[in-house]
Parts: sequence; C-alpha cells; structure tokens
Amino acid sequence: MIIKSSQFLLRPFAESDASSFAAAIRESGATVGRWMSWAHAEYSEAEAMSWFATCATERAKSVSYEFGIFDAESQSLVGGCGLNQFNVVNGFCNLGYWVRESWQRRGAGMFAIQSLKSFAFRDLAQGRVEIVVAAGNFASQALAERAGATRECLSRNRLKLHGTFTGAYVFSLVPEQS
Repeated sequence: MIIKSSQFLLRPFAESDASSFAAAIRESGATVGRWMSWAHAEYSEAEAMSWFATCATERAKSVSYEFGIFDAESQSLVGGCGLNQFNVVNGFCNLGYWVRESWQRRGAGMFAIQSLKSFAFRDLAQGRVEIVVAAGNFASQALAERAGATRECLSRNRLKLHGTFTGAYVFSLVPEQS
C-alpha cells in the first residue's frame, strides 16, 4: 500500500531502506532520540532490518501498520509513522510519527498524520485515533493540534523515556473532525 501526494509518500519499509533509516536515526538524536528511546546514536542497519521484519509480521496480522515517509521526488527517507496499539473492543488506535532532523518543519509530519487519520477511519473503521506526546515535546504537541487533534488530558506516567516514566498528553482525532 502506498499513500502519495505531490511532496511525500508513505509506503511500507523495504530491506533497501535499512541504511538510510539507520542514518536518519543517527542524524536525529537531539530531536527524535530525545522523545523516542529506541532512537539512539549508534542505531544500526541490523536494528533497522529487525524493525522492518517486525513491521511486516504485524502488518500481515493486521495489528500494526507502519510506514516510511519518503520525499516523492527523490525517494529520500524523511521519517516514519504508523497506526498501532489497536483496541479491538472499543475501536481505536494510536498514531505515531517521527521526522528526521534535516526534514523537520517541511510538512512531512502533517502529511503523515492526515494520511494515517484517513486510512484509520476510512479503511480500518476506527472510531478514534490517539496521538500520545511526551509532556515536554512541544513541537509534536503543536503539530498534533495543527492537524486538528484535540488535546484531552495529561496522562501521568504514560510513557517510559530512557528508563524514566513521564507524563504525556493524549490527543484525539475522531471521524466527525475529519
């Protein structure tokens, strides 16, 4: 499955993306790594390949839909995004995203949110999509709000970042807002 605009495209990761994925993570330690514990300074191609295998397995089971964000013209890896943590009883899921440091503030995050929101509501029949953002991650909070998400609450100890529990804001998107 590919979701495309004139500027960006979303597609599942391929083995050939491992080198650029690892480089993107290593480049983005000060931004992405601060808010995502898995994004560390020595991130390797082997770790990327392992993640891609997990993504493929979970996609086949319909329990997670992870995508790379790519520049539509150059095919350069810009970041990653996904729908995961599906609550099948209540019909909602989590939407996550990250954008490599050199591509931040250029529309990739907004494209990812808007595209995945549509996919979740239209194709996966979700009634709610949550975006959970660490309390200090002001850039991601602002992006969620610009994308139309409603800030609902500060959830205490919602995330574990670098071994420490931290609060996170829960934002929601519902079909009526789309």
